[in-house]
Amino acid sequence: MVVRSGPLGQGGKWGKGLGAVVLLSSALMLQAPVGLAQAVQPSAPYAQAVAVAAAEDAVIAEYYAARDYATLWTGAEDAARRAALLSALDGAAAHGLPVARYDAAALRAGFAAAVTEGDRGRLEVRMTRAFLDFASDVATGVLVPEEADAGIHREVTRLDPKRLLAQVEGGDPAALLRALPPDAPEYARLMKEKLALEAKVAVGGWGAPVPAGSLGPGDTGPAVVALRDRLVAMGYLRASATAQYDTAIQSAVQRFQIDHGLAADGRADEDTLAEINIAPQDRLKSVVVAMERLRWMHDVVRGDRHIWVNLPDFSAKIVDHGKVTFQTRSVIGKNVPDQRSPEFSDEMDHLVINPSWGVPRSIIVKEYLPLLQRNPNAVSHLQVIDRNGRVVPRGAVNFAAYSARSFPFGLRQPPSDGNALGKVKFMFPNQYNIYLHDTPAKELFDHEVRAYSHGCIRLADPFDFAYALLAAQSDDPRGLFHGHLDSDRETTVKLEVKLPVHLVYFTAWPTAKGDMTYRRDVYGRDGRIFEALTEAGVVLSAVQG
Repeated sequence: MVVRSGPLGQGGKWGKGLGAVVLLSSALMLQAPVGLAQAVQPSAPYAQAVAVAAAEDAVIAEYYAARDYATLWTGAEDAARRAALLSALDGAAAHGLPVARYDAAALRAGFAAAVTEGDRGRLEVRMTRAFLDFASDVATGVLVPEEADAGIHREVTRLDPKRLLAQVEGGDPAALLRALPPDAPEYARLMKEKLALEAKVAVGGWGAPVPAGSLGPGDTGPAVVALRDRLVAMGYLRASATAQYDTAIQSAVQRFQIDHGLAADGRADEDTLAEINIAPQDRLKSVVVAMERLRWMHDVVRGDRHIWVNLPDFSAKIVDHGKVTFQTRSVIGKNVPDQRSPEFSDEMDHLVINPSWGVPRSIIVKEYLPLLQRNPNAVSHLQVIDRNGRVVPRGAVNFAAYSARSFPFGLRQPPSDGNALGKVKFMFPNQYNIYLHDTPAKELFDHEVRAYSHGCIRLADPFDFAYALLAAQSDDPRGLFHGHLDSDRETTVKLEVKLPVHLVYFTAWPTAKGDMTYRRDVYGRDGRIFEALTEAGVVLSAVQG
């Protein structure tokens, strides 16, 4: 979209349209009594047009009525404010927003075509609606998260339209508009990646897909050439004429694998080639969704020190002042409707060493009750407990007499080497009953895609994770932890300072150095979000057709 040089209404560039209206307003200003200061007395046709056009929006209607229908955008004195808004709207596509919702070109055409005061009144309201819609979308997102996917639990605080109108009226409009997008450094990097991908698509993308099932060192032929050319186009390899899978290609494949969460062995196996063959158009969708996700988190305080669990990355990190100071592999929920790990933010306030496992109700009635009804001695590692937490002898319970709804007991696994939670769990109490914990099933961490739990996050290195947390409040975090661990008793250790925890889902994420990383959409959430964005009017020219 072309940006007009210089604000509208300056230097006689109005043309035939609204210029006549502005001249009329200026004449009215000259004829107005001194008590009106420099405000333009609105004409009856203009005021009536504004009132009618704004009638469906109480905020806009009240705003103009309260200021006696004075102009915000269409008066001669509004040139700087008008130019700032139109310039910001010109950049809406760069944010992956529904451009047609506040179409700058259509607004400019409206100015050119406006002749009467009624035209001006209707255009005034269109500008205000475009401003409020754009401000809300670019700052807090286009979608309602839970409507896009039920597993996303983020209550987005929308901007107050009354405050926005007051700010744009009384402050620096250009500065206000610049400050609306998220100030997270990753947002700017994602915008940069979006522009780079669009430029790559415009010149043909990364070339033809690699026609092979698997390639490795020593292989030769056309498929290796296709791999070489695609790696060159992606920026992982310098241009060369080789047709052999040499050490340079192996190193390039290894770097690609690191950036895409794959086993970095330098072999282009089936999974690696599947990722290499993904088109830039599809990577662009991931970037646009990531930008929307960051807009949902505009008012989420990450914390100078926080825990960042990126679900499709299968990792949990401790971040201190923007730098990752600890990282471990994770297992997340299975990709089934009631076991996918949710997305939300909370605060960790304690850890439990030698934890017992209170089996969630959903697991009891779906998985264990049927086993107990067939065999009362099944799952013997679990205790039957009443509502007061007392152990009930199995012989005293007729499991067959109960249904999933009426079963009145709980199940608990006491602390042990085989406890489902392992030796430690990290708690940030929440309504979803999600936490981080150890696990005896260490073999699962050897898998590349690690979606096996009932929703909680299992950690590959829970002891080291605990040491890192306790180091903030103890000179001997290892000794503190093992002192409780060796007691074999269930012990709660409070964190002296609560630690923000963010369970997020980014399939496109820039590193601190600005390099892009991509992950697989393991739950299909990004696909659903992009579909919802498309329905809302987001159109990416690079992915049309």
